[in-house]
Parts: sequence; structure tokens; C-alpha cells
Amino acid sequence: MQLDSDLLSLSPSSLDSSSSWRASGPEEEAPHLCQQRELPPRLSPGPAIPTTPGKAQGPLLETGDLPPHEASQQVTPARSKAASKAWLNKLHYFRRSGVQHLFLQGVAPSRETQQRKPEPIPSGKLSMVHTTMEENFLEGTLHFLSEFVSCRHCPPKEIISHLIRQILLNPHQGEILKDTYMLLMKIQMLHPANAATVGWDWTLLKYIMEDQAHTISMCPQEKPPGRLLFLQYVVQTLEDDFQQNLRLRLLQKSIAKKVLSCDMCFNNVKEVVEWLVAAVTGVGFVQPREQLQETSSSAEARAEHSSSAPWLASTDQAEVAPPAFFAQKVMLLLQRMLSIAVEVDKSPNCSSCKIADVIFPFILNIPLRSQREAFLNTMQSQLLRCKLLELLFQHSCDVPTTLPLSLAKILYFLSHSSVLLQYQDGTTAWQGWDEMLQYLSLLLLSYQNVILEHLRSSLNDRMDLIIQKAKPKLQDGDDISHLDIQLKIEDFISRMQEVLGQPFPLQIMEKLCMLRELFLIVTAT
Repeated sequence: MQLDSDLLSLSPSSLDSSSSWRASGPEEEAPHLCQQRELPPRLSPGPAIPTTPGKAQGPLLETGDLPPHEASQQVTPARSKAASKAWLNKLHYFRRSGVQHLFLQGVAPSRETQQRKPEPIPSGKLSMVHTTMEENFLEGTLHFLSEFVSCRHCPPKEIISHLIRQILLNPHQGEILKDTYMLLMKIQMLHPANAATVGWDWTLLKYIMEDQAHTISMCPQEKPPGRLLFLQYVVQTLEDDFQQNLRLRLLQKSIAKKVLSCDMCFNNVKEVVEWLVAAVTGVGFVQPREQLQETSSSAEARAEHSSSAPWLASTDQAEVAPPAFFAQKVMLLLQRMLSIAVEVDKSPNCSSCKIADVIFPFILNIPLRSQREAFLNTMQSQLLRCKLLELLFQHSCDVPTTLPLSLAKILYFLSHSSVLLQYQDGTTAWQGWDEMLQYLSLLLLSYQNVILEHLRSSLNDRMDLIIQKAKPKLQDGDDISHLDIQLKIEDFISRMQEVLGQPFPLQIMEKLCMLRELFLIVTAT
């Protein structure tokens, strides 16, 4: 008989066959077992998106488009039409997955096994694992754990910690890294970590992420090749635990509450911001020398391979990837951590204000427009982006206003804002105004999402508001007329003609037309 755990083979041959199956299509070379099982919803490959306009176009791991697997596994009783609609609303606004679980077809627990309480791996089998650990026999450790971990049996916390610290974050290459990451993700899928069982801590994450960090037994200034996989695993544990505690309305018991709370550990959030800025600007996020050399020798083959199958395993991409792609993936993962930090406390409004205050001086000094756009466009929290853009425009106003954010205040910014930032990339004057109008449109869209989706309320209150179909809470300044919009647009055109002269740049007119249409749409809704 074949064990459940045999469905996940960590041998190099199985990995190669899995990769070739994905590249050529499931109908041609898929193993018989895989044909009998559908890919769990949370394993569905996400679309690739670029994070830097006009720059790198590599496939990116988008963290917000994947519905997690729990929804399909829960036993759902018969519901009325109204109750079903309310449930769909909850799923629409609150269910997501942090990172893709890859190579794990058929590993998700069935409904029957999910109801059983998992037991520790039997002591006899666990002693075999400990023997391989003492002998530093990595392949044996991974093999035994892949055999012994199942829906019914979970490894102890110290085993998971050993996989992370002694294997994933040590200078191993190729199959060892891939196998370790896949095993960690299998364990996470079958037995999601919580605050008591999580195998990493903030000290370890900080040690790996910061520039001066280097793991035990590694040379100074050398970074572990598995650190991107480690960051993906960290975000997955945060996300899974966050969603589980959100369903129970117990976010105060989540891992995120202990490591990303603006009320309890705000210094950790500040560090995430610093890592994010480093990833955006390219400072401190280069790969180890061995990987860069391998990248240069196989760049063409990788580019051709990724263009034909952009959704292939993130382990392959993380193992050998250009520095720009590496930094982009880090940026997406850190943005997800910031969005969790906004939501985990009782007041997202207060948390977003605190985080925006920390980000504000950094974004003023980001030198390139493409980098600033990447930072803002990848920001997953609409509330945080709204707060940050409000700070930027308030800073650029010749006469700052004390009005609360509203449609009227956004029109005020159009009339009183100057060029937002110092331009260090040789842009002309009109390009600065063009960027300002682009960010004003982004602020308007973010503000609309904040109002319509009740993003200033806590997650628990927000679920109730959405189920009750509560009307958005508008500000006094949200009551503006079409005439107000037209007058402010005409005033801005007059100001631009004085500053830029004639002929008037076409790009500025296009941005103004888009902004006017957005205002008309927002006021109509």
C-alpha cells in the first residue's frame, strides 16, 4: 500500500518529472495519481505581474489572488440564500493566501482526516529522524520526514525549527533547498503553524533580512541562498494563521499579533518598512555570488523557459533568479506583511497612520520615479496607501489644510500642490507634474475603496457592516458638484500654462482628463 506521504516525493527524479509535466501540459505526461486528483484551490498558480513600470517584466508571485484551501474542505451545511450571500461576501473581502503551495497535489487533508486531531509522529519513527539529524545526513532527514508527516501525524516544533535553521538557511544548493522548502510547505498545509508551534521567530527573520546578517558557519557579508524561500514560508505561516484566527475572531492570539502589531511591537513594523525600501531601491538585496554566476550562464534558457511557463515553481525561480526579480518578489512579500500589520490591531485607521508616518521620510528620498511607483502600486493596503499619499500631498501644498480627507480635500490638493518630490533622475519639469497627477488619481481611487469597503473599521466590525450592507460613512467634504470639479480642473490648466508654457504637454492633458472622469464616477457612486 502506498502511504499518503508517498504522494509527495522529494527525490530529484520526481522533481524533474514534475517540472517537465508542468512545462509540457498535464494531459501528456502527468502521473496517474496526479490525474486522479485536482489541484487544491490554494495551489492554483497566480498570474505574473510587473512591479516596476517600464522595468523588469519577470514573472512575479502575486500574494493576493489565491483563495485558500480551507473553504473547500469545510463541511458546509445547507444555508438559506441570504446566509449564502453573506458568506460569499466574507470570502470576497477577507479570504486570501500568502504564497503558493507548489508541487503538493493531493496532499491537502480530506474532510474525514481534517476532523481528527493530529498526533505526534511515533517515537520510533522520530528517533530515526533524530539519528539522521545527529549524523548531519540531510537527505535522510528530509526523506524520513516526507514519509512520516501525514494528515494524522505532525512533527514537533523543534524539527520544523531544525529544517529552517540548519538546512534551509545554510549554504546548500539545488535539490536540498527545494526539498526542504517543499517539505516545510507540506507541513504547513497539513498542520498550519500557530503562535505556539511556529518554527521561526522575529530575531531569526531580522538576522536573515538585514544587510549585516549572515548565517552560522557562513563567511561575513554572505547571505544564505534560501532566504527568499524562508521569507515566502514566513509570510505563508503569518497568512494562514491570520485567516484561521479571523474566522474565530481571535486575532489577538495570532502570530501576526505577536510580531507585527503596531500596538505591541511597532519596532518590528519599522524594520519591515526599512527592508521594503531596501528592496525597492535595490540596496541590500543582491544574491549570493554563486547564484549570480549561475544566473549569467543560464539567463537565456531561463528567460525562454519562464516565457513558456511563467507560473512554474517558485523554488526554481528563487534558486536562480536575476537580482531585479529577486528584489521584486521580496517587495511583494514585505508589502503583504505591512497589510497584515495594518489589520491585526483593533484600529486599522490608527495603525495605517503610524506606518505611513514611518514610510513618509523614506519615500521622499527614493530617487527614481519607477521605484516610487513600484512602492505605491504594490502596496496591498488601500488604507495605508491612502494615508501615505495624503501625507505626500499635504507636504507639497503651499498652504496646508486641516480638513479631513475627502473629495473636497483631494480637489484642494489639485489647486494647491506643487511638484511632490525631488527629482534625481534627470526628468523635465512637466514629468514632475505628470507624476503628481498620477498620484492624485491613485489617491482618489484608494479613498473610494476605503469608503466603500469600510476599511477604517476593524476586520470584525467590517464583516458585520458588509453582511448588513451598511451604507458607506461619508465625510461632509464628499458632497461636491460637477461644477466644483470643472472649475478646479480649469484652474490647474491655467497654472500649468504659466509654469510650463506652450505647447501644453499632451501627457498632462491625458492625466487631467482621466482625473476628471474618475471624479465624475466617484461622485456618481
